[in-house]
Amino acid sequence: MSKNCVVIGAQWGDEGKGKIVDLLTEQADVIARFQGGNNAGHTLVVGDQKVILHLIPSGVLHPGKKCLIGNGVVLDPEVFCKELDHLMESGVNVGPEDVRISNKTHLIMPYHREMDKLREMKKSGKDKIGTTGRGIGPAYEDKVARVGIRACDILDPDFMQYKIEKALTEKNVLFQHYFGTETMSREQVWEQVRYWAERIRPYLSDVSGEIQQARNEGKSILYEGAQGVHLDIDHGTYPFVTSSNTVAANASTGSGSGLDMLDRVVAVVKAYTTRVGSGPFPAELSSEVGRHIQEKGDEFGATTGRERRCGWLDLVMLRESVRLSGASEIALTKLDVLSGLEQLHLCTAYMYNQEEIKYPPQIENGLEAVEPVYKSLDGWSEDVSKVQKWEDLPLAAKNYLQAIEEETGVKVSIVSVGPDRESTLRLD
Repeated sequence: MSKNCVVIGAQWGDEGKGKIVDLLTEQADVIARFQGGNNAGHTLVVGDQKVILHLIPSGVLHPGKKCLIGNGVVLDPEVFCKELDHLMESGVNVGPEDVRISNKTHLIMPYHREMDKLREMKKSGKDKIGTTGRGIGPAYEDKVARVGIRACDILDPDFMQYKIEKALTEKNVLFQHYFGTETMSREQVWEQVRYWAERIRPYLSDVSGEIQQARNEGKSILYEGAQGVHLDIDHGTYPFVTSSNTVAANASTGSGSGLDMLDRVVAVVKAYTTRVGSGPFPAELSSEVGRHIQEKGDEFGATTGRERRCGWLDLVMLRESVRLSGASEIALTKLDVLSGLEQLHLCTAYMYNQEEIKYPPQIENGLEAVEPVYKSLDGWSEDVSKVQKWEDLPLAAKNYLQAIEEETGVKVSIVSVGPDRESTLRLD
């Protein structure tokens, strides 16, 4: 692994980033999460133990690694503390020397969660975004509106309560007159959060400074993203997106690192495509094959349990991810799920306005007007879940991987053929 590495999801999230980060952590000293909130769930399988992490970087399962939560994250202190407790109950000792939270990280407050749920309830039909209702979007809104609560605010309880009251001024008007619900008081909110706020106090740090110190000491940093490129607030399938920038460049902004710190970008890609919630999905399979992939791939959200919509691998969207994030290599996951299918299809282009295009339309709802163009390949019947070497893969599986490389211009360097750490081929 080169000095520093950014790991991003190249689809609509749920690509298997947790496992890839876990693998690459072996060669890193510091793991920094740079955006998103606890709407992300990274599932790791180590031996017979399954661990789901929502906020703490996946590298926490490796002793001696430092895990950082950057300023680009929005953090629910209650969820963070409960995640610490769960890890400790599982035998993973996590103290302030292991995990650090940026002083600049914005906190998700009870009124953010309430606002998120009420807004989604107000929407109907195609207007529903499919939010997880965890307050991530409203927390980012407050950040931009300059009324957000930052982690460092807990160091001065009086100042934090002043900021809570200030933030509630507008929200209570909405609660009462738009949503028709009860208002919130400063005292009520403070009572809900002060215990959790006190608990996270020892974990606060100058994360940007920690990264600089690691660099000065010649250590390597792995930057961990959440969600996927096509959920990016600027470049995703707007408005069906998340509330932060998920592209690789945000590893710099969201952690307080210079751009010269980003040496390598690993784009994590599922061997097929999935999407949770609403939004266009050109390669979606509403057939028996789609249901087969969903069941075999256990395509149910780690955070929400919601079913993931399944479809063929969409190389148009992947090409766009490569362009937006400067991916230097691809880590392909869940290749084993495709075993047993006689025919596979890769979406290599779209028909749009009677023209074949290689990149997605740049207008809102443009994806709803495209027709996928497919390239067909032979499938394979062999079980690949125990394969450890390239030469042991079926010829059809090799052809599938090579077709992805040819269409994207990016090398596949890692192939996951099962959930365990050991079920991985390293091709670099």
